[in-house]
Amino acid sequence: MQGTAEHRREREKGVLVYPVYSRRSGGLSVGINLFPDHKVCSFDCPYCEVFPFKSRQVFSLSLMEEALAEELKAAKERDIPVRDICFSGSGEPTISPWFPAALEAVFRIRDREAVDVVLITNGSGLLDDALFDLLCRAAERGLCIWLKLDAGTPEWYRVIDRSEIPFQRLIGKIRAFVQRAPVTLQTMVCAVNGVPPPPQEARAWDALVAELAFSAAELRGVQIYGKARAAPEDPLAESLPTGFLEARAASLAALLKPAGKEGLVRVYP
Repeated sequence: MQGTAEHRREREKGVLVYPVYSRRSGGLSVGINLFPDHKVCSFDCPYCEVFPFKSRQVFSLSLMEEALAEELKAAKERDIPVRDICFSGSGEPTISPWFPAALEAVFRIRDREAVDVVLITNGSGLLDDALFDLLCRAAERGLCIWLKLDAGTPEWYRVIDRSEIPFQRLIGKIRAFVQRAPVTLQTMVCAVNGVPPPPQEARAWDALVAELAFSAAELRGVQIYGKARAAPEDPLAESLPTGFLEARAASLAALLKPAGKEGLVRVYP
């Protein structure tokens, strides 16, 4: 196994499987990249660390399974615990036509290796009814879904995610999904064009997350994380002081405290 890269993801480019130290997983995560040839995403986040690239590598299910088995074997030989197998890579995993088959293959490996399987998603796949149902069933089988929720208002959504998907349409699907399946919400908090999320945005996000927390089948956590990796549009998006992230976490925790859910909020500067 090659050395892992802390807070970096250059290894996603042109590869199907890559090891990385994940601050949010708290150790070694083995990533699955369904887009090894070029970036494919339904969002255009200014903080995204995937640099423009092109590769002749095409996705292959058999090569993915082989590479994944090799990475897990190498980690075991070096006595390095693998925290999870994670779908992330150079784009939004759920919009790949290979996603259902790749997920099934990873579940088979998971059953042998007893390791968590994580999907990091921006939620756009939930707009497809078939994918919505697939993710509900996958969650029942133990898929850990880390669902992006960067904004509480359409205005900040246009700034931080820059997606053509209407904000309210996406939020409607997220509301429906969290009532069906366990999720972890993840939110990037950074400045864009030198401007942090404004107070009205922070209040709206607090209210939205609290609403989801109280209606969710199971909210496993809220990850507030900062910009820690270089991005091609730097310095358009910039990191904010840890204290700013902690203040956001404290504000949300206060809303969740009456339900005993304040411990779900964690900060990753």
